[in-house]
Amino acid sequence: MNRSLVGSVKSLASGLSLGLMFLVGLGAPTPVAAEDSLVVRGEKVYPVSGPMIEDGVVVIRDGKITAVGPASEIEVPGNLPSYSASVVTPGLVDARTVVGLAGYLNTRHDQDQLEGSEPLQPELRAIDAYDARAPLVGFLRSFGVTTIHTGHGPGALVSGQTMIAKTRGNTVEEAVLVPTAMIAATLGEGAVVEGGKSPGNRSKAVAMLRAELIQAQEYLDKLARAEAGQEEQKASRKPKKQDESRGAMTPDRNLRLEALGQVLKGKLPLLVSVHRHQDISSALRLQREFGFRLVLEGVAEAYLLLEEIRAAQVPIILHPTMSRSRGEAENLSRATASKLQETGIPFAFESGYESYVPKTRVVLYEAAIAAAHGLSFDATLEALTLGGARILGLDNRLGSLEVGKDADLALYDGDPFEYTSHCIGVIIDGVVVSEEVR
Repeated sequence: MNRSLVGSVKSLASGLSLGLMFLVGLGAPTPVAAEDSLVVRGEKVYPVSGPMIEDGVVVIRDGKITAVGPASEIEVPGNLPSYSASVVTPGLVDARTVVGLAGYLNTRHDQDQLEGSEPLQPELRAIDAYDARAPLVGFLRSFGVTTIHTGHGPGALVSGQTMIAKTRGNTVEEAVLVPTAMIAATLGEGAVVEGGKSPGNRSKAVAMLRAELIQAQEYLDKLARAEAGQEEQKASRKPKKQDESRGAMTPDRNLRLEALGQVLKGKLPLLVSVHRHQDISSALRLQREFGFRLVLEGVAEAYLLLEEIRAAQVPIILHPTMSRSRGEAENLSRATASKLQETGIPFAFESGYESYVPKTRVVLYEAAIAAAHGLSFDATLEALTLGGARILGLDNRLGSLEVGKDADLALYDGDPFEYTSHCIGVIIDGVVVSEEVR
């Protein structure tokens, strides 16, 4: 990183001892080697999990945060590489995008976010299409986005799987955090197709999804019976007859039903892209019927069903605040985020999918507009970091500046939600990955 861009600290006071305090107030400083270590200092450091720290310091070793607190209370070796900024925050979490599958060109060869030959394809894996070197990954990273929840996009009844990745690495194996995070579905006009094909309307779409979930449940039941039969036979120690082969007892593998089976077993959430209030109600009805974990995405008309969503304890990945108010999203409101906060509904920001160049939005800007429409600074930053990490089930290692968590940081030269401010540095897993001024 160009240290002049981030105002690097050339050296700390020579009187400081060569040690680190792992947590403010918990005993004496612990010595640590300078190699693989890094110090980030901010005029304002926002841990998110706690109050803002004036003149704060974050110490990193081996890709993890080892100390965070006021500079006056943390002893830092003077020979560590050091960087500073006006504002330091956790790395941003883009809670729903298609970056890495959808490229920045309007050409077929870099658009893998949707396969339209069939309406139901939950077996399609995001990791089989993700391009870690895609320019849009670096584009998001340069604004402070360090984690993305990406994969197959809206536009089909069930379009495929999603994954969670860091915005670094040259291969999917280097980038991936969670290979299969959710199963992506769409209800409403986005799932409906024309030309006499199915689903041709809303009720057909819900009926098809219900039927597939019922088949998946029957598939799980057959697997359970087969396993029980094998265990019973093993316990009885009876010799297996010639015609009692395992294949006759166990159903043939079905990747589609296996994927939906993971939803029914509670291992994967069903991520439903939806906007109209009646389609939100349909998603909630399906969740009640089958008992799966549901995450709602988009929800332009969520403000019409706030109590219903809160009672269902369903988190929301909110549509980009500056989305065009047309089509299904014609009734969107830029104040929805503040209403979700007031109601106590967990939510996070997304960049979503854009069909035009540059093919992605930036959650930092979308969150800033929500802040301008009633959402407090602290709530905005939390939804952009720890809130997204919670919905993705990774808040134990992402989303806040705490000892033991991944050293993912974003550095800004001012209030990150002010249009005139810039992201001046990004750190992922303790490694400086961006020195662009954005």
